[in-house]
Amino acid sequence: AIMAEKILVTGGAGYIGSHCVLELLQAGYIPVVIDNFHNAIRGMENLHPFPCQGSARSCSSPSPSLHSISPGADVLPESLQRVQQIAQQPILFQELDITDGAALQELFSKHHFSAVMHFAGLKAVGESVQKPLEYYRVNLTGTIRLLETMKAHSVKNIVFSSSATVYGDPKYLPLDESHPVGGCTNPYGKSKYFIEEMIRDLCKAERDWNAVLLRYFNPIGAHESGMIGEDPQGIPNNLMPYVAQVAVGRREFLSVFGNDYKTEDGTGVRDYIHVVDLAKGHIAALRKLKENCGCKIYNLGTGTGYSVLQMVQAMEKASGREIKYKVVGRREGDVASCYANPALAEQELGWKAACGLDKMCEDLWRWQLQNPTGF
Repeated sequence: AIMAEKILVTGGAGYIGSHCVLELLQAGYIPVVIDNFHNAIRGMENLHPFPCQGSARSCSSPSPSLHSISPGADVLPESLQRVQQIAQQPILFQELDITDGAALQELFSKHHFSAVMHFAGLKAVGESVQKPLEYYRVNLTGTIRLLETMKAHSVKNIVFSSSATVYGDPKYLPLDESHPVGGCTNPYGKSKYFIEEMIRDLCKAERDWNAVLLRYFNPIGAHESGMIGEDPQGIPNNLMPYVAQVAVGRREFLSVFGNDYKTEDGTGVRDYIHVVDLAKGHIAALRKLKENCGCKIYNLGTGTGYSVLQMVQAMEKASGREIKYKVVGRREGDVASCYANPALAEQELGWKAACGLDKMCEDLWRWQLQNPTGF
C-alpha cells in the first residue's frame, strides 16, 4: 500500500489552518501541526480523542488522553480537538515557534514530510503599522528558518499563505495574478510580498523546488458543523467576525469606516470567500506541487465584490436580527474596492469557489450562535 503523505502545517491551530487540517484529513493526508498559540486557544488537558459527536465538552467518561495515541504530543489546541471530533481521526501536534530553528531541525529529523503548508505568522494590518519590527521578525525570520530547515532535510515542496494585500492599491479590477505587486500599504502586506519574493528566488536558484503561493482575498464563514470557526481575541480586526458579534449581542454596534468611497453605496467593496472553499484550494495546490510545477501563484477569491453594507444586510438575513452600525472616518491604508479575477486557479488548479454569500453568512451565524464567546 502507498504510505499516506505527511504534510507539515505551520500555524495549523488558527482559523484558516484548522479548516485546512480538516480538509487534509478528509483527503487522506497525515497532517503534522505546529503552532505557538499566539492566535489559538489551548484545549482541555486529557480530553478523550473523539468525545460523543455534537458536544465538545459533555463527555465525562474517564478515558486515556491523547498522549496514549501520540507519545510526547503536546496538549492539543481547542480548534484541533474539535477537528479530531469532526474527522474522527487523531492529529499529530507539537507546540513550536517557527522562529526556533533548533526545534524545527528536531521536528524535521523526526518526520518525513512530503510538503509544507505555511500559515504561521502575525496578521493584523493595523498592529503591523504600530509594530513593524515584530511583524518582520516573526513573518520573515520565521519563514527563513522554515525554508532553511526544509532545504537541510530535502523537503522541497511548499504551499504559502499569501494575501491580496501584496497588490496594494488596485491599478485595475478585477485583480489578476499579473497585476503589479509590492506597493503594499502596511508592514503586514510587505512581509507577505517579501516572503513571496524569497520563495520565488529560491525556486529560481534550486530548480527542484516547487512552490504554490496562494493570494487569499477575504476568508469568512466557518465549517458547517458549527464546531470550528474564526475566534478573534479581543476586538476583531476583520469585518465579518465583528458583524457576527454585534448580531449575537456581544458588541453594541458596528463601526463602518467611511461611506464616501467611489462605490455603489460609498462603503468599501471586498471579495469574500468561504473558508472551506479556501481550504479546498490548498488541497488542489498540494496536487499541483506533484506536477513539479516550479513556482506558481494563484488568487483564491470568488471574483465578486460586496460592500460593507451588503455584508451587513446578508448577515441580518442569515441571523434574523437587526445589526446596528455607525459610520465613522476612513481607516488609513484602506482601498475603495478589491476583488479577484480567479480564472487562473480554475484553469490550472481545477479549483473554483463553490459557496455563495448566503452560505458564508449562514455558516458564520451557526458558528457564532453555538460559540457566543468563541472557543
